[in-house]
Amino acid sequence: MNYFKHDQALVHPKAQIGQDSRVWAFVNILEGAVIGHHCNIGDGCFIEGGAVVGNYVTVKNGVEIFNGITIEDDVFVGAHTSFINDRYPRSHRLDAWTLQKTFVKRGATIGANATILCGVTIGEYAVVGAGAVVTKNIAPYIIVIGNPARPIGYACRCGRKLNDDLQCSCGLNYRIDQNHLIPKS
Repeated sequence: MNYFKHDQALVHPKAQIGQDSRVWAFVNILEGAVIGHHCNIGDGCFIEGGAVVGNYVTVKNGVEIFNGITIEDDVFVGAHTSFINDRYPRSHRLDAWTLQKTFVKRGATIGANATILCGVTIGEYAVVGAGAVVTKNIAPYIIVIGNPARPIGYACRCGRKLNDDLQCSCGLNYRIDQNHLIPKS
């Protein structure tokens, strides 16, 4: 085993967990789950088979990541975020249901207690505010808040909000090209 597993964590032997990742107490990782290297999976998380978590991902306490959810590298997932993988759930489903895949792209941040509906993509370096309910795709570098989530501005790669001139306090500057935010070189 080339990762840390707390004594109180449940990790199926056929789950794939990358080097130097840390899995804390009361985590349950099922067969078929894939977790990259250098990840931190906080207390009380559940990761279902078919879920994919990239490298250098932080998943805070109490997050459920179900089949069909793909989280790319360098993503932060805040405590008690809920990912949904069935738009029409029923307790005793008699018919088959369709898995709708969800993608969280590289560098995105999801605030605590956010709810992410299935079938959406959260773009690169986007920021989802705490408690937001994401029902539609979020473009790269966009900051969204509320229920339903709505855009309030642009985010820098560092996570801070850009000013009206598309400049960040960290020193990076951006421009808009064909409705996409692009870092200036």
